[in-house]
Amino acid sequence: MSRAPYATFWEASRGRLHAEAASATRSPFARDRDRIIHSGAFRRLRYKTQVFVAPDGDHFRVRLTHSLEVAQIARSLARALGVDEDLTEALALAHDLGHPPFGHSGEDALERVMAPWGGFDHNGHALRILTKLENRYPGFDGLNLCWETLEGMAKHNGPIFEPGWALAGVDAAWPLDLASHAGLEAQLAAIADDIAYDNHDLDDGIRAGLFSVEDVAAQVPFVADCWAAVTARWPAVTARRRLVPELVREQIGRMASDLLATTRARLAAIDARSVADVRAAGRTLAGLSDGLGSQVRVLKDFLRAHMYRAPAVARLRDPSEQVVEGLFAALHDDPGRLPGDWAATCPADEPARARHVGDFVAGMTDRYALKLYKTLVGPSPLPEEMVS
Repeated sequence: MSRAPYATFWEASRGRLHAEAASATRSPFARDRDRIIHSGAFRRLRYKTQVFVAPDGDHFRVRLTHSLEVAQIARSLARALGVDEDLTEALALAHDLGHPPFGHSGEDALERVMAPWGGFDHNGHALRILTKLENRYPGFDGLNLCWETLEGMAKHNGPIFEPGWALAGVDAAWPLDLASHAGLEAQLAAIADDIAYDNHDLDDGIRAGLFSVEDVAAQVPFVADCWAAVTARWPAVTARRRLVPELVREQIGRMASDLLATTRARLAAIDARSVADVRAAGRTLAGLSDGLGSQVRVLKDFLRAHMYRAPAVARLRDPSEQVVEGLFAALHDDPGRLPGDWAATCPADEPARARHVGDFVAGMTDRYALKLYKTLVGPSPLPEEMVS
């Protein structure tokens, strides 16, 4: 497939921190994608919370399935715009690698307990995983990804002027030009994340019985319009299990179409002829129009009120934070209780010691955290069925 002039060209990549021979079968960005897929951190996403803590329903999203859905949307957008699909997919697959167990509750708890030693940020931690913590190669720490992949991970949500300690450490080792925007591939991965969770969280919320499609349509005009289109297209179908997925497809399709038209217009407005033009644009180019963007914000507000803060979800927030805080305290007080190499390599001095323990806790899956808490601290504050 031909690439647009504003794409990130792998032939012009700044390369890898540690030189490696080229692959005979894959571009450098395709190779990065494959390294992410084969990483231990990616596999652990299978048991990390998206919204529902340690979900007992087989059909609810977790971090892994969410990441796969983001990658599908992002790659389709990249193909339509003529930018590098492999780089876009790599960034989409890796975007959630830095999340600790128990979703935002776990991150809030880890940020709190690590505050004396610089705090915790999931995006900075993802870069730390990719450059340091994944140890699958004998010649270097991390995955030795291309500069453009690391840059896209760092800046997929825009320039960073005050990086936290983890990202600052990565940037010090290999400067990522944090004050500029990333290429279009990273921007597409970011907006694909939004599109995926807005729509799939809606699907999961309806499936969980937190609200009905009629409840959403009554408060969110965009959903009401899409629902009207779906029911008009399929008047003889009454089964919600068939119509709700069609609603999700309708919404994703409209968002994607709007995004492509808006992004093309923004690229034309700056006469983008290279990835350097994209980075120097002074704004994010990949995004929804102002009109649809405002409608989608109403959907986000609905999900925040009726899903993320729903009693069924909120009741697990404090116990989840208690698990993370308890694990950090137990392991920080006695790093000898860390397993294997983690104990052997734990630094004696601060802040390195606390950050080492934080790395370990952040890497846990929900279910491993619950089991280890029971061993190190005591009975789990979360329901017993989540520990088994």
